[in-house]
Formats: sequence, structure tokens, C-alpha cells
Amino acid sequence: MARDGNNSASYHPLNISSMSESILVTFNPAPSDAGKRLDLYLLEMLPAYSRARLQDWVKSGNVSVDGRTPKPSYSLRGTETIVVTPLELRPLRAEAEDIPLDVLYEDASVIAINKPAGMVVHAGAGNHTGTLVNALIHRFQQLSTVGGDLRPGIVHRLDRYTSGVILVARDDASHRHLAAQFSGRSVKKIYHALVHGVMKSDTGHIEKPIARDPVHRTKMTTKLASGRHAVSDYRVLQRFEKHTLVEVKIGTGRTHQIRVHLSSTGHPVVGDSLYGAPGLPRFFLHARRITFQSPATGEDVTVESPLPPELDDIISRLAC
Repeated sequence: MARDGNNSASYHPLNISSMSESILVTFNPAPSDAGKRLDLYLLEMLPAYSRARLQDWVKSGNVSVDGRTPKPSYSLRGTETIVVTPLELRPLRAEAEDIPLDVLYEDASVIAINKPAGMVVHAGAGNHTGTLVNALIHRFQQLSTVGGDLRPGIVHRLDRYTSGVILVARDDASHRHLAAQFSGRSVKKIYHALVHGVMKSDTGHIEKPIARDPVHRTKMTTKLASGRHAVSDYRVLQRFEKHTLVEVKIGTGRTHQIRVHLSSTGHPVVGDSLYGAPGLPRFFLHARRITFQSPATGEDVTVESPLPPELDDIISRLAC
């Protein structure tokens, strides 16, 4: 429910089963709410709904601020009138979908999937079907619940247009075991990337903090003094006339880490239009290999994903 005082809302207590498109919900943020993102404010006021769902409502024009249609990132002044007209509700639980999966490895605790480029890992704003999670639920039914109903089994992620190997936990104990390995940096992750330009050094070490770009919020940047510590090491695999194929090992797992780190050296990943290198329907970044300890057996496991045909074809053409 809304708070008392200057921050009031003309609505009755809401729940998922009763809320429908016919209800108008009005909020009047308090001065103390100034500076908050609109989507985060709505999450505070409507905690029964996920942030992704509330962002969908904003993007669909079902949230107005003083009669105008804002963005989810809109910064409150603390004097506005916010009106919410809920969209038809979608389930907060991911649903099973019969989508083919390429299973590279599985044991009693973990599954390794070869994720194709273009597949989103789990539901989010604008993506509610066709995700890896939808396919996993159909294929395996029971997965870990640590990540919640929208992210069963998901221990780590790959960007939508990054292909390659990704691990999925079968149960909660295995999930926590794998998560501890990731946080302790004992998991070894190797990627292959094709970048613009010819790299002069055979190897390189990039240690630059990564932060959200304050202007372009969909991008990350290494240009700010603040940011999360990030380490990437690369090794040249093959040089071409205008490109370089590199192997990248990451010591941390920050958002867009490899893409933003390589771009910061003047060698953006081919096809990565977000960081200045358009030209392909996907970017040339592939999760080639991962090594971890199986929670079920205690043994070290290495899983490899072959370069997908569309990327292998690019290398073949460059080598001619």
C-alpha cells in the first residue's frame, strides 16, 4: 500500500489475481523520492509485480507522469502525479516451451547447454517466450529454484547475441556450489572473438573498471573513475588483413565485459553495433570453453562448444 503523508495513492490494496486493465492506480511521490528511477519507485509501490513487468507497462504507454509518457529510467522530481493502467497480466512463472536444445554435457548436478546466438537466457523486459529457460523447463522439468520462478537453474548468463556454453544447475545445492565457484573465480571461462584491426601484441592484459554509461544507459564504459573491477586477458589466435581472432580469458564476469574491454583498446568485436562495430546480424563472440568442478562428482569438468557455422564461415572467408 502507499505510504502516508505527502506520498499518497488513490487505490485499494492490490493483488495479482484482482488487478486488471480496468483499474487506474494513481501515485503522488514525496519530495524524498526525488532522484529515484520511475521503475524502481513503482517496484517499491507495487511489490507484487516484477521490475521487468513494470518496465513493460511503462514502455507500453500504460504509465503516465503528469500526462506524459516517460521512460523506465525517468528520474522523479517528487512532485509528479503518476497514473498506472495495468496491462493484461502474464504469469510470473516461466512456462515450458518445446524448443530444441543442444546439450553438451550433463550429470546429476549440472547441465551444459550450447546456446545459439539470438536466444535470450531468461525472461525480461520485452522477452517472455522463446528463452533458454522456457526450453529448459520443457526438457528437464525440475531445476534449481535459487534464481526464482523466472530464472530456474540459471547460475550465470550470456548476452543474447553471444553463442556458446552455459551452465545450468539441476538443484539448489548444486546451484549454490556452482555460484560459489563463480564468485571465487575458480571457474575458467574462455571466449573466442573476432575484432576489428590487427593487434600488434600476441598477448594482452586489460584491467579496467566497468560502469554503466551515464548517458547511454544500455552501454557499459571503462571511461569513469568509478566502476566494478574487471580483468580480461587475451591471446592472438590468428591475424588477417584487417581483423584479429583472439582467445579471451576473463577473471571477472561483468556486464558486457569482453565487448567493452576490447572496444576500449581500439579493437571492437566485429558485429557489435553497441560498441561501434556494426556489420553482422550478431556479434562475433563465442563462449568456447568452460572448466568447473562438478558438484555431483567433485571432479573437474571441461566443456567445449564448437564455433557455430556462421562464425566458422567468416574465418574461412577471411583466411582466403
